[in-house]
Amino acid sequence: METQKFSYDNNIVRAFLYATIVFGMVGFLVGLTAAAMLFYPELPEYIFGTDDATIVSLQSGNLQGLINSHGTLGFGRIRMLHTSAVIFAFVCNGFFAGAYYSLQRLLKTRMYSDTLSWIHFWGWQLMIVAVVITFTMGINTSKEYAEHEWPIDILITVIWVIFGINMFVTILKRRVRHLYVAIWFYLGTWVAIAMLHIFNNLEVPLSFTGWKSYSAYAGVKDALVQWWYGHNAVAFVLTTPVLGLMYYFLPKAADRPIFSYKLSIIHFWSLIFVYIWAGPHHLQYTAIPGWAQALGTGFSIMLIAPSWGGMLNGLLTLRGAWDKVRENPILKFFVVAITCYGMATFEGPILATKTLNKIGHYTDWVIGHVHIGALGWNGFITFGMIYYLIPIMWRTKLWSVKLANWHFWLGTLGIIFYAVPLYIAGFTQGLMWKQFNPDGTLLYKNWLDTVTAIIPYYEMRFVGGLLYITGATLMCVNVIATVRRGSFQKNVPAEAPALAKISNQRKEGEGLHLWIERMPTVLTVLSFVAVAIGGFAEIVPTLLIKENVPTIAAVKPYTPLELEGRDLYIREGCNSCHTQMIRPFRDEVVRFNGKNGQYSKAGEFIYDRPFLWGSKRTGPDLHRQGGKNPSSWHYKHMLNPRVTSAGSIMPRYPWLIARDLDRSQMVAKVELMKNTFDVPYTQAQVDSADVWADNQAAAIVKDIFAEAADVKSAYAAKKEADGANFVPLEKKEIIALIAYLQRLGTDIKTTEIQTASTK
Repeated sequence: METQKFSYDNNIVRAFLYATIVFGMVGFLVGLTAAAMLFYPELPEYIFGTDDATIVSLQSGNLQGLINSHGTLGFGRIRMLHTSAVIFAFVCNGFFAGAYYSLQRLLKTRMYSDTLSWIHFWGWQLMIVAVVITFTMGINTSKEYAEHEWPIDILITVIWVIFGINMFVTILKRRVRHLYVAIWFYLGTWVAIAMLHIFNNLEVPLSFTGWKSYSAYAGVKDALVQWWYGHNAVAFVLTTPVLGLMYYFLPKAADRPIFSYKLSIIHFWSLIFVYIWAGPHHLQYTAIPGWAQALGTGFSIMLIAPSWGGMLNGLLTLRGAWDKVRENPILKFFVVAITCYGMATFEGPILATKTLNKIGHYTDWVIGHVHIGALGWNGFITFGMIYYLIPIMWRTKLWSVKLANWHFWLGTLGIIFYAVPLYIAGFTQGLMWKQFNPDGTLLYKNWLDTVTAIIPYYEMRFVGGLLYITGATLMCVNVIATVRRGSFQKNVPAEAPALAKISNQRKEGEGLHLWIERMPTVLTVLSFVAVAIGGFAEIVPTLLIKENVPTIAAVKPYTPLELEGRDLYIREGCNSCHTQMIRPFRDEVVRFNGKNGQYSKAGEFIYDRPFLWGSKRTGPDLHRQGGKNPSSWHYKHMLNPRVTSAGSIMPRYPWLIARDLDRSQMVAKVELMKNTFDVPYTQAQVDSADVWADNQAAAIVKDIFAEAADVKSAYAAKKEADGANFVPLEKKEIIALIAYLQRLGTDIKTTEIQTASTK
């Protein structure tokens, strides 16, 4: 066969590598900021200004700077910015860098289209910049790992399709017959993410000229679809593509073949089949159907087998090469990464069991678990890949092996100091929640007692993050020095014989999987089937069977003002710290619901688009918040939580009091709910939406003024001072938010639930 000459495109790999490093540092810094705010909630005041004399501020001694920030540094926004930066900017860019490098060499061909490669690169970076801007502005959907609004969702879809076309056509023009295991994981990743992203992000825009949209699903259905997506975003963004990188770069760095081909086969097919079913384990003891909870637990436990099979396949590849680990920092990173993968994939199934979930869920144990995967598995695989690629692509030795080793040890210590304190904090808080006195009262009745007890662990977590980012900074120094010393080659000459054409039929004596490997279309279709079965089995029954979500007659749609307040709640990312899901535990019913005795029912959420159950309780659950505190308390709480709740780590929200409520789309929102989602508003209610909102706002302000004479007198003085420019309290955002908070859980008022007929 005639040898063909071609070249590998290193330029696109370089671009994705640089993006990985830059956005990785941004993601780490934002995460460190979020970690600091959990023990120093006054950080925004320190930066923007405050009227609190106990806080030294960089700005003038008033609150206007913080008001003018409009929540730019709000914890809820920072948190979702951090997760998206790490997932979509750091890990995805790293995956693309590794995929573009390895695909060309495994397939012995250049990528199909340089143009598509660069459209992919610039499109993805545009998406990241758009995410930063919109999240900072409070434009989000609140759905974990999928907070992007609809225009960005469309952009992600387009770019993902472009990447897929480039990858698939490159595979078709390959000069190697069989596809290596890394490519199986790349294909499985592409198929699964395409399916997950499209179905989870089905939403209806309020208008095609704005950013606001509402989920196509509501309540329980939305929760199930979201965590089918959310858990599998971890599976198919943070796991399978990184496994593909492991299967390529680990053998290369160790100069050893992968330990077991058969184990690779078992690992791939069992992992992509089982993973997709496990999403409901994020919703244990919630209002989802019992069968879905059991399904999530069962398949989560099954996940241990394929996950550990992959871990062992990676570690055993180093048989006979452990002496290299002592000398080679790249292998050090890979060994710890694979170990963290094994730890995280054992801990996840354990947390999915109901016995431990009742203690660990909603606590920092889950956060520690996630960061073992993110910092250890994703971060260290990416760092190892960077250290492997930079010297090769710039045709020089790494500038400093010693500095790389320092990075490794600082990163490893960072992971330990980050995760272990969160494990302890999670155990501590989860057990504190459940303690009762002999007389049947809660031992820690004040929620803040369970928060202040774990603040030292938050401080230790910050130290861990600081160590980790310090190590990453050393990597940046090492990379810059290596690049400056080396000589980059954009196009790397290569040659290989053309692939001879043979029948697509399975040959005599050819193993089934060997045949599948040389049939990329078959491999892709089978991958889709493997991931789709679990999705359809899990989601379709809930979407189609009405009895899964019985209607509660007492539950009514939100008023127009409450809808506006709910959107403000989403804008500020309040669900990052507050859940809205009281589980059927004695301690939760007593703590959050008092004498009413009602845990959260599925039928209470039928008008919630999106659902707002949350996944972490830094603050107390809010599902029965309505009527618990007077409206004046909410007003003062948002102005300064530490005045109403001494020791609170909640940040201040004074801009809600200062900003006028934009009601220009309020009627359109009500009409959308009625016409698109069949929410039972009457036409008279739609037509009188503005009057309805005015009356409700006036009633709330009347209550505030009656309850708080200081607030009433302050507004009287402000009215006199502002004259014609005065805007009454009724028109401010805070009133809409209070309207929403005071509504939560008030539809159910008795210990008996009356359900409407589902026949």
